[in-house]
Parts: sequence; C-alpha cells; structure tokens
Amino acid sequence: MVSSHIVMAANVENTQQFSTVEQKLTPLELLWSIGAVRKAAIILVLAIIWQVYASYLDNPLLFPTLSDTLTTLVDRVLDGVLPNRIWTTLKVLFMGYAAGSVLAACLTVLAINTRIGTDFLETMTAMFNPLPAISLLPLALIWFGLGSSSLVFVLIHSVLWAVALNTHSGFLGVSRTLRMVGANYGLTGMSYVLRILVPAAFPSILTGLKIGWAFAWRTLIAAELVFGVSSGQGGLGWFIFENRNLLDIPAVFAGLLTVIIIGLIVENLVFQTIERHTIQKWGMKE
Repeated sequence: MVSSHIVMAANVENTQQFSTVEQKLTPLELLWSIGAVRKAAIILVLAIIWQVYASYLDNPLLFPTLSDTLTTLVDRVLDGVLPNRIWTTLKVLFMGYAAGSVLAACLTVLAINTRIGTDFLETMTAMFNPLPAISLLPLALIWFGLGSSSLVFVLIHSVLWAVALNTHSGFLGVSRTLRMVGANYGLTGMSYVLRILVPAAFPSILTGLKIGWAFAWRTLIAAELVFGVSSGQGGLGWFIFENRNLLDIPAVFAGLLTVIIIGLIVENLVFQTIERHTIQKWGMKE
C-alpha cells in the first residue's frame, strides 16, 4: 500500500516536471527553427562584413564593396551579357553532368550484377577518382579541339567516379533482408535494381549526385578560363577572366557572386526538394 503511494507520488512529480518543461515556443523561436531563416541570417551577416570591410579598405581595385558588386551585377544582367554567359555555362554543365551520371549508373548496375563488373569499377575508381579533372584539359584540347566537346569530356570525368563510387557503396549497404524480399518476389536484373536497390540506397546516390555536381561546377568554371584564353569565348569563367584583364574588379566579383548564387540555388532548392520528396518522405531521414 505504501509502495503504491510512493509510485503515485513519483508519477505526479514526473508529470509536474514534464509540464514545466513543455513550453510553447515564441514567434521568434518558431522563426529561428526554420533552416532557411538561419541560413539567410548567416548570408546577411557575411554580406554586412563584406560591405564594412570593403568600405574600410576603400580600394575598389583590390576589394570592391558589396553595393558596387551588386550594382555591376544588375547592370550586366540588364544588358544581357551575364545571362548569355550563364546560359553558355549551364548548357555545357547539363550535358556533362547528365552524361557522367548515366555512365555512372551503367557501371554501377554492371558492378552489382557481375563480379568482373565490380572489379572493373573498383579498379577504375581507384585509378581515376584521385586524378583532378582539370588535369585532363590539355588532352581534351588535343583529342576534341576547342569547343564544348572538350568541356563535356572533362565534366564526365569529374562526375562519373564520384557518383559511381557513392552509388555502389549504397548498393552494397542494402540489408540482406531487403535483398531476400526482392528475390522472393522474383525480381532480377533492372527490376531488382530499380525496385529494391535504388530506393534503399537513395541517400548514398543523392550524396554522390551532390558531390558530382560540386566537382562539375568548379571544374567547368576553371576550364572555361582556359577556353576563354584559347578561343576568346566562353561562359562565366571567361566572363571573370575577361573582366580581370580589363581591371573591372566589381565585374569580377559580380561573376564570382553569380557562381556562388547558382551553387546555393542548386544545393538549397534542387537537391533539398528532391531530398524532401524522397528520403524524408520515406522516413529515411528526419
């Protein structure tokens, strides 16, 4: 009897403790709990630091202010120069990224279904994944000449191994239970890969796509600098290099800021939308 009273008293005390812990969040706390708001605050702080430091330095040829950079960015957008350069860069990027992703998918499917395919993928990845894609640019110029073909070749190299490696690792990490379920349903070949392996390994696949995108984006900008020098035309990379030669430093920073903005859009809009409608929806990530 006494023990039951003790238990009841303990339950009441625990309930009171929980009731004191549970408090409604203030509007400011609710706003701060949104990831986009926190990221926007970080960007705002960095923008303020940029403006203050550049104003203190007072040397536009060395470090222009954010306001000057944004003014130049708007001017170059309105006169059509920057949109044309962006479109030129994105066209090549989409071709190289798509081709590299498709080749990575083919190699991974081959590796997961055959032992020789696994050996081939592991050997090729060990050989070429550490090789910087930009180092292949001289060979690309010899083999394919000046033009988008050379850029696409370099982009395929930068995307292929990162996507293939992460996809293959994700496939190998699929639990034996799921594999047995697929076997019990008689799934083989591509149906087994698409219905069992891809959904289970999609977090790793999406990580590989993100890494491949980052590699491709920075490789393309660097490669365009060389192509700009060689052929006098190009996208964002050539825009940056050209304005550097003209000592139009605000335009150089406008080009760099455009590269950053496109990267933020792809990462926080495209990939997070895919993640929200797949991984989070399937309960694979909170």
